[in-house]
Formats: sequence, structure tokens, C-alpha cells
Amino acid sequence: QVQLVESGGGLVQPGGSLRLSCAASGFTLNTYAIGWFRQAPGKEREGVSCISSSDGTTYADSVKGRFTVSSDNANNTVYLQMNSLKPEDTAVYYCARSRYRNSRLCTRTGTYNYWGQGTQVTVSS
Repeated sequence: QVQLVESGGGLVQPGGSLRLSCAASGFTLNTYAIGWFRQAPGKEREGVSCISSSDGTTYADSVKGRFTVSSDNANNTVYLQMNSLKPEDTAVYYCARSRYRNSRLCTRTGTYNYWGQGTQVTVSS
């Protein structure tokens, strides 16, 4: 069955970096768009980035220039490299598989029908 497992979260100081991984199984990675979302306490889940083989990458304005999403199809894993982290990046980060092959509506949670369990990212001094 379809599974998504995130890893790589942790505690980092402001200005630091983390790389999150999303290991996918039960499907071939490049046949669906993959999204990264985050949810801070008391806030709604928001789209951070997405990637598809047909449309490339998309980023939320809040992370453009700091975050980079990439895909390793050989290992069926998607990565989110996060640099210049800020306290406001603190959240649980989730990866998800879209219903679509392309990046259509990729920032909306309703576009995704499979989710990982999430990994905590805390940015604090």
C-alpha cells in the first residue's frame, strides 16, 4: 500500500539548516506530484512546496530562496532542504502524495490523498 515516511526534523538555531526526507513506497515517485506542508500549533496546515515531473517545483512565498525541494527517483525519496531557518518555520512538516500527476492545485491540502506522519522542526536559540 501507499506509504510516506518523513525524517530529518529536529532542533536547530536560527540561520541553520535541516534536510527533511520523505521516503515513498507502494507507488512510483515520478507518477504523482508530491507536496510538503507544515502546521504550527494553533494554525492551519499550509503548503510549503511541491514537485512533479511535468511541472517542476513550486514554493510558498515565505520560503522562496531558502527552501529547495528535490526528488531522487532511484531511491523513491523526496527531499526538502531548508536553509536560513527562522523561528517562524517551527512546525510539524508533512509530505503528501497528490491525486494528480502534475502540480495542479498543489498548495491545497484537499489535493492530496496520502500523508506521512510528520516530523517536528523547531527553530530556536
